[in-house]
Parts: sequence; C-alpha cells; structure tokens
Amino acid sequence: MKTEADFAIIGGGIVGLSIAYGILQQGYSVICIDGTDTDFRASRGNFGLVWVQGKGITAPSYARWTQESARLYPDFVARLSDHTGVNVSLSQMGGYEYFTDQNIFNQRIAEYEHLKHALGGDYPYQILSSDEIRAAEPMVGGQTIGASYYPYDGHINPLQLLKALAEICQKMGLSHYLGQIVDNVTQQKGSFRLVSKKGLTISANKVVLCAGLGAKKLAPLFGFKGLISPQRGQVLVTEKLPPVINRPSVTIRQVNEGAIQIGDSNEEVGFNDNETNAQMSIIASNAIKVMPMLGQLRLVRAWGALRVMSPDGLPVYHQSASMPGAYLVTCHSGITLAAIHATQLSQWLIGGPKSQDISSFSEDRFNAT
Repeated sequence: MKTEADFAIIGGGIVGLSIAYGILQQGYSVICIDGTDTDFRASRGNFGLVWVQGKGITAPSYARWTQESARLYPDFVARLSDHTGVNVSLSQMGGYEYFTDQNIFNQRIAEYEHLKHALGGDYPYQILSSDEIRAAEPMVGGQTIGASYYPYDGHINPLQLLKALAEICQKMGLSHYLGQIVDNVTQQKGSFRLVSKKGLTISANKVVLCAGLGAKKLAPLFGFKGLISPQRGQVLVTEKLPPVINRPSVTIRQVNEGAIQIGDSNEEVGFNDNETNAQMSIIASNAIKVMPMLGQLRLVRAWGALRVMSPDGLPVYHQSASMPGAYLVTCHSGITLAAIHATQLSQWLIGGPKSQDISSFSEDRFNAT
C-alpha cells in the first residue's frame, strides 16, 4: 500500500470514489483515506435516484450541472460494468413527481417554465394529466391529479454502484485505507502531510475532502468553512413483487430486486438517523394517496439516513485559500452527480484544460454581505 501519491482523497463513499476514478483515468496516483462502518454513510442509505427534475429550480447552474451528469450516466455505468463485471442496475427511462394538490401542481409548472427559459429551452419536462399518468402507471390512483415527467430521470442500485467504483479504482491502483480518521494536517513546500488517529501518515500533492458529514469537523483543518448540516430522510421497504411500477418517482420506486421503496421526509433532527413510527406513518399515508394499492402490501423493513446539506442545498466545490491544493467537495446528490464528478469535476481538480467554470458552487457564496 502506498503512503505517497499525487492525490489523497478523504472519504471513500460514492462521491470520493467517483472522483478517485476520474483522477486515476488521467494517470495520477491516488490514496483514499476512509472512515469506519459506524460513520454516517449516505452512500449506503440513500434512495438510489438519478434525478434531474426539481433540482436547481432557483439555481439554473445547478440544474444544468445535474442535467449534464444524468446525460453522462449511461456511458459512465457501462464503463464500470464492462471493466468490473459488476451488474450496476441502472434504469433511466424517465421519472415522475406526483401531485395531489392543484395549487402546488400549478406552482411547479410555473417554476419549470421559468427554469426552462433560463436554460435556453433545454429542459424537456412534460406535464401529464390525471388520466395520462394513470394510464402510464396502473398503480396510480387515489388523489393523484397529475404528474411531471422528465426523460433523463431514473434509478440505480447504489450498493452495486459503490461496489463497482471500489473495484475499478482498486484495479487502477488506488490505495484504500479503511478505518482511518485524519487528525492532523500540515502543508510544506506544496506537499501535504496527513496523520490519522491510528498513526497512518500520508503525503500527497493535493487533497480532496469529500467525507460527507465528517467534513464538518475536518473542514477547518484545511481552512474551509465547512457549512454542512445533516438532514434525515426515512425509507420504507415493502415485500418483493413482480414488476408493478414502470418508472420511479421522487418518492416511490420499485427496485431491481422487486421491493417497493417509499421515502418522503426532510427532517431537521441533527445527527439522529433513527426511524420513527410517527414519520413512517406520514410517509405511508402520503404514498397511499398516490397509489392506494400500496396499503395492501406488507412492510418488511425501514431505515433512516442523513443527507449532507449545504445552507442552500447546492454542492460545494472549493479550493482552500490558506492551503492551496486542498479542495472541499460536498453535495447531497452524490448518486446523481457521480458521472460528472468522474469527468468534469475531476478535470477541475487536476487543472485540466477541459474543466468547466464551477465558481458558482464555491464556498464564497456564503460570505456575509
């Protein structure tokens, strides 16, 4: 295992490994310093969506960034599967957001029209009436008055994606240290020295901090603000069924193994990732309003997990002013953005000529005016 590399990446989830994959493809050496299984790991607790609609309604740069990643996704997953043999179950045939309130439905249509104009017309959403969505999805009924549809939306098995990324990175020479927590950071003559609580010492020319909620404590070591907070989401899982849902929605999807997952909560409860009966009841009730037949299914498990949220909900990509060569990467859409993190963002990190301007995602946007 190496202890010196061009890049040290702190965090071995989907965000960290997507970036590692992109950097390794450019011929650079990479070391990944990963935490423990008791850490809050969004890569293992998320809803598994590759999702565009609803993202960046008031921030067109984020909508454009998300849309580009979704368009890159099929080739991204194909490369992973071809090189690892891992069947990453991606279904990207479009997805829905269901509506049961006419005022909210009307507001969303107005928001999408405004966003489409801001993107120069490149936002190919569609609006489906109650009859149209019920014809497309036989499970839909109840109080559903319509839906929005976006053609690049879809879903994936996040554990398969994580496995494929880990395998391809290791095949390309990644040194991956598990169970390590960085405790001390110094920089001398352009080189970083990272020391973990267990005494592991790593030297690297550049450092990328993408440790999810762990970055809240680690960010100040590199001169970042680290304005990151947890937001809990809970997920219900039904018994396995034959295919009954054709496309996923933002709150209901049938996974590749057959179970139906239902997730519909945004809770500000600090670092508490427990599931609660009260919230699970609300989630189930909302889902039954859209698909009444869900009320006849048996729930087999549930979990709570924590999203990684910035103050405005957008990603943060920032190079430290006090420690040049140290970068903060954090977002709550690590699944959706994996494809663009492995391409455009990795280009930015290596200073490549093809990198895009992502200054709108800098920490500087949080400066007091």
